[in-house]
Amino acid sequence: MSTIEVEVTHHFKASPESVIDSWLDPVKVRAWFGIALQRLGLAGEVAQIEIDPQVRGAFLFSDMRDGVETRHWGTYLELERPRRIVFTWNTVESDESDPIKIVLTIEPEGEGCVANLVNEMDSKWADNVPQTTEGWGRILEATEALLDE
Repeated sequence: MSTIEVEVTHHFKASPESVIDSWLDPVKVRAWFGIALQRLGLAGEVAQIEIDPQVRGAFLFSDMRDGVETRHWGTYLELERPRRIVFTWNTVESDESDPIKIVLTIEPEGEGCVANLVNEMDSKWADNVPQTTEGWGRILEATEALLDE
């Protein structure tokens, strides 16, 4: 299997600790996930957020789209607070045997930090690179919007 990578970088005014905590706290994830969905032109109706923030812990994010629940789930492979989260990302059950891998690294930068997200996926998804880039970009922007409140 050949893989491709989608890379998105975002600069935050917030500390690395604040950014990483916003990805592991269910209340904060619910907030930025709703913001991101709206910025992607969706209703932003978050249905479920479940997070077990430990290595081998699972997560589930879901939202309602035209009355149908859309689910995103995975497992944490690495958690190195406040610098790194590695997790699997699934949107359909058929992908569980070959999940997408997400690597989020956060480095201090001045009084804030810079987050770099790499989405590693099978090259069969090459046509999805633009929407994948936009989606992760909106998620990082929504994280910033939450932290700026």
